[in-house]
Amino acid sequence: MSADIVVIHADAHLLVIAKPAGLLSVPGRLPENQDCVVSRLQAVYPDALTVHRLDQVTSGLMVFARGKDMQRALAKQFERRQVSKRYVAVVEGRVEEAAGEVALPLICDWPNRPKQKVDFETGKPALTRWWRLEHGSRAGGPDTRESDTSRLELEPVTGRSHQLRLHLASIGHPIVGDTMYGAAAADRVCLHASRLSFAHPATGEPMAFDSAAPF
Repeated sequence: MSADIVVIHADAHLLVIAKPAGLLSVPGRLPENQDCVVSRLQAVYPDALTVHRLDQVTSGLMVFARGKDMQRALAKQFERRQVSKRYVAVVEGRVEEAAGEVALPLICDWPNRPKQKVDFETGKPALTRWWRLEHGSRAGGPDTRESDTSRLELEPVTGRSHQLRLHLASIGHPIVGDTMYGAAAADRVCLHASRLSFAHPATGEPMAFDSAAPF
C-alpha cells in the first residue's frame, strides 16, 4: 500500500485511515482516475467497502467498512447523523467573530459540475457550524492585525457535496487554495478532516479518532 495512506485502526469490521490530499476517495469515470483510496485499500483488505467520501483536495480521516453488513450499519449511522465529524480549514481573510453558522441550500451547478451552487428554490438544506481557532495560517502562530488568514474548526451538520468549501466562500472567506470557489492558488486546499467519532458497528463501542492538520 502507498505510504501516503496511513491506516490508523484496523479490525475485522472496519478500517480508519488518513487520506492524503490529491487522492480520490473512489474511482472516477475516466481511465486515468482509477487510482483511489478504496482501490489501494482493497489491494491489502479485499473486503474494504466505501461508506463516505472526502473531496480529492481534502485530506484526513475516513472510515471504511469490511463487508456488506458493516457497510450497511455504518451507512445508517451517517444517514441518521450519528457520526460526529470535525474539520480544520485555513480561510482567506480575517474572521472577526468567534463562532457562527452558515445555513444555505446547495445544489449541483450542472453546466460547471462538479462545482456546486447556492439555490434557494431547488437546493437541499445544508448547515455548517464553525469556530475560529486563531488568526494567521500557522498553528500557534502570532495573532497579529497583519494576518490575512484565519484558522477555523468546522462541523458539517449536513453532508452535502462541497458543503464546507461553498459555505465558507459564500460568507467571503474561501478556503486557502480553493480556486474552484474563488480563492487564490496555493500549494494545496487547506481543508483537513481532523476528527471522526461513531459507534462501532459490531459492538456499539464508542470510537473517536483525531488527525492533526498538515498545514
